[in-house]
Amino acid sequence: MGGYAIHNFGCRANAADGDAIATLLEQAGAAAASSRDTAGVVVINTCSVTAEGERNARALIRRVQRENAATRIVVTGCYAQRAPGELAALPGVFAVVGNSHKGEVATVALAALGRADADLTLERSGRKINPVDDRSHPLADAKPYIGPSVGITASTLPGLEVPGSDEREPDEVARGSNGFVPVERLLQPVHAPFVMRAVSAERAPGPELPLIVAQAGAFRSRPVLKVQDGCGNRCSFCVIPETRGPSRSVTLEEALAATRRFAEQGGQELVLSGINLGRWGRDLEKRRSLPELVRALLEETALPSLRISSVEPMDWGSELLALYARYGQSGGGSHARLAPHAHLPLQSGADTVLRRMHRRYRPWHYAEKVQQLRALLPDAAIGADVMVGFPGETDALFEESRAFIAAQPFTYLHLFPFSPRPNTEAETWHRAMPVESARVRQRMKALEDWAAAARQRFAGRFVGQVRTAVRLEGGTALTDNFIPVTLPGPAVAGQRIEVRIVSIKDGAMHGVQHVEAGRGELRVGQD
Repeated sequence: MGGYAIHNFGCRANAADGDAIATLLEQAGAAAASSRDTAGVVVINTCSVTAEGERNARALIRRVQRENAATRIVVTGCYAQRAPGELAALPGVFAVVGNSHKGEVATVALAALGRADADLTLERSGRKINPVDDRSHPLADAKPYIGPSVGITASTLPGLEVPGSDEREPDEVARGSNGFVPVERLLQPVHAPFVMRAVSAERAPGPELPLIVAQAGAFRSRPVLKVQDGCGNRCSFCVIPETRGPSRSVTLEEALAATRRFAEQGGQELVLSGINLGRWGRDLEKRRSLPELVRALLEETALPSLRISSVEPMDWGSELLALYARYGQSGGGSHARLAPHAHLPLQSGADTVLRRMHRRYRPWHYAEKVQQLRALLPDAAIGADVMVGFPGETDALFEESRAFIAAQPFTYLHLFPFSPRPNTEAETWHRAMPVESARVRQRMKALEDWAAAARQRFAGRFVGQVRTAVRLEGGTALTDNFIPVTLPGPAVAGQRIEVRIVSIKDGAMHGVQHVEAGRGELRVGQD
């Protein structure tokens, strides 16, 4: 039996999903392959935010197939939910598992490795469940479409008992009384992939992956605590509500338990993440809020450092800001336990474009939030997502957006060109009023140059200063205020250290690990 390999595209939430799948595989006795081309199964965790992300996923599938034709490929993620037939038609694809059944990816991957007897019993909320057999699991009552992809008939899937005519629409096909394929049937020789996904992620979310936080260095230096999935916003350009379903939260108790385990095992920094993180807790039986979660993680666990990922502008209320005021500043020999780093998606600084996007704030609302953050945290990193070339974005509208961005205290930007997504309003507008590719490239370049200068100005303020940082893979570290620093010598990924920033060279920060004066000892992981 070969080992497994996992490749994640897209956001931190996807990375967290990939880590959870890897952990489940290893709990079941599977081992990571030494390289992708020697893996028995490759799990490709896809993204559908842009067409480029989907193209990259298809390219990787073809590359894996070329590297080793015997490798079985399991495709999951947003692309798998949005367009399973496109992926199932690619050579080498063993299975396509949508987000609606991402909790079953490890089971399917083990089947691809020949493990019909895999023990995937998991511990969640203090009790044991099995993701396939336990009737209390969300999958038990789900009615997914599991069957041949577009253009594949029942005769090519021996033993799968396709009920009725194979000419029916795929969404009308179901397998068995409980809606899923027994693992042992997946081990039979097949000539085409099968597809596992609910007809609609919005109508049938789940089964969820359990909340698993891997230790630093297991899969990444700064593990992700994914506490929320899905989104109820209806931005005109976005397919996330279709591919991930409505907002869903893990419980406060689950989040606390995972964080305590991480801290007790020596973990140093967690990145709190979700698809729409600011909505955490609003769907729980006892309605809660993101500030409640953040406060509990800081006050009821020994976690040294918590970093909050992207939060929508209108979710930055007074309670969250108060937590940054209390925990987000260093001083008196203590570290900031809440990393001084805020990321607020902007998309555009032009009000007309924001309205067309169906964003829930106006530019002046956004400016008020970031100015509050800057006044509260003078040394914090503040970043934004910005989309360029939205349909109908004229030169004047782009200039309005550029001027707004230049007036904000941003220290970095995540820039991306508009990408028409199927079945969105913006796709229709793109056909009617597209922005020329050359113009988009010019606008991207203008903002890239501005962002590079802003990043360097911000980082330059800290030359000669000491900042707390987390070691990354290789010879770099990331400071609490989100400045990457190149350091000499080897180190353990995930280690919390102090660094002195000594210079900027070719736009990169260089530093050394700080030694506490008078003691000759490295201050590593201390609070």
